[in-house]
Amino acid sequence: MATISRENIGLLHDKIAVTISKEDYFPAFEQSIKKYAKTANVPGFRKGMVPSSMIKKMYGTSVFTDEVLRTVEKELNNYMQQEQLNIFAQPLPIESDARQLDMNNPADYTFAFEIGLKPPIDIDPKNITVTRHKVEITDEMIDEEVERLKTRHGKMTDPEEVTTEDNVLNVTFTETDAEGNEVEAGINKGNSLLVKYFAEGFRPQLMGKKKDDHILLQLNEAFDEKEREWILGDLGLSKEDAEAGEKHFKMTITKVGLVEKPEMNEEFFKAAYPAKEIVNEDDFRKAVKEDLQVQWDVQSRTQLHDQLYHQLVDHTPIEFPEQFLKHWMEKGGEEPKTAEQAESEYPSFVNSLKWTLISTQLINSFQIKVEQEEIKESAKQQIMGYMNIQSLEDAPWLDSYADSVLKDKKFIENTYFQLQTTKLFNVLEEQINVIEDIVSTEQLNAMQHYHSH
Repeated sequence: MATISRENIGLLHDKIAVTISKEDYFPAFEQSIKKYAKTANVPGFRKGMVPSSMIKKMYGTSVFTDEVLRTVEKELNNYMQQEQLNIFAQPLPIESDARQLDMNNPADYTFAFEIGLKPPIDIDPKNITVTRHKVEITDEMIDEEVERLKTRHGKMTDPEEVTTEDNVLNVTFTETDAEGNEVEAGINKGNSLLVKYFAEGFRPQLMGKKKDDHILLQLNEAFDEKEREWILGDLGLSKEDAEAGEKHFKMTITKVGLVEKPEMNEEFFKAAYPAKEIVNEDDFRKAVKEDLQVQWDVQSRTQLHDQLYHQLVDHTPIEFPEQFLKHWMEKGGEEPKTAEQAESEYPSFVNSLKWTLISTQLINSFQIKVEQEEIKESAKQQIMGYMNIQSLEDAPWLDSYADSVLKDKKFIENTYFQLQTTKLFNVLEEQINVIEDIVSTEQLNAMQHYHSH
């Protein structure tokens, strides 16, 4: 009869030894040999008439090993289930305890394993306090959005020359030396940008320019920092390269355009907000304000969830079976690692593991579930976003297309995880303490930049 012993060998780190006797595995071994004899195809013998002695000689060693290991695994799993052990990953065999198996001399065998126990976690969301950083929509923000909508829904015209900062220029940047001579194998790239994207002091040089005119420029002089970073990226240059902004280019104008902005009338209101009934400018500005508020509230909520994540991960004390986890990283993962690699990667690994433990406990505590229909609806929303579809009425094929997308197992897993996490944060938002604070758009953007998960 099998016997099992367990001893502690470290923090949340135990060793389990499983000892099995001949009576535990040998009857199953003999039964397996008989089954092989009935089905084996051996030249010179009819099927089912191969002597067991020959089968044992041919396959006995591997069958014997399989039965011993299968018995050990069964006894180990039964023990862990009876003891209700909450462990990380799978038990790791301790190689030094393994013995040579011999079917001709069946004996008692002992196999030892190390396990890492999951730590208890104590979380009370009511003890968590975060700040909701809210942006108040100003008249200036509304004005800017109105102009953006006018530009978006305006009509593109082709004036002969540049006359205003609102002109759109199609240009080609050709790399040159300081004297304007083209650099062999240098950068040659087209772009489209508004005159107002250039530095204020540079813009007068563009006025009166026509198609096929060109200007010699240096990036640091032609663009301010924000726009220069964008231009550098488009040209395949790094903003971290101090010399990149010193490069010279010949900028050739290939087209001059100007968006003729619409009047503030019902036709424009309908184009900008097709789902709303807007008849005057005041109502239009209210709609713009509501739209902007929704956009900034989403960003505010994302930042609040980021705070909540850090409160949970940074301020929930959890102990880990460090030695076991490092052993598991070395031997139990998809790709074996060296001891040095495990040591180096352990901090980031355990930080991710910490969030997994916390979120799993909270999801189970709040009984958060994601239904198949929710995954399909999320898929449809993602497809509409990718294809810029405004309404389900515009895409009667969407339902069947979503069904085909849902055949992708990885997509389902990712979507399930995203929906589950969103639901968790939504539930927690009702449990925690929230302080309201008014911030500028610049402040909120800075928070998003430095903290994002």
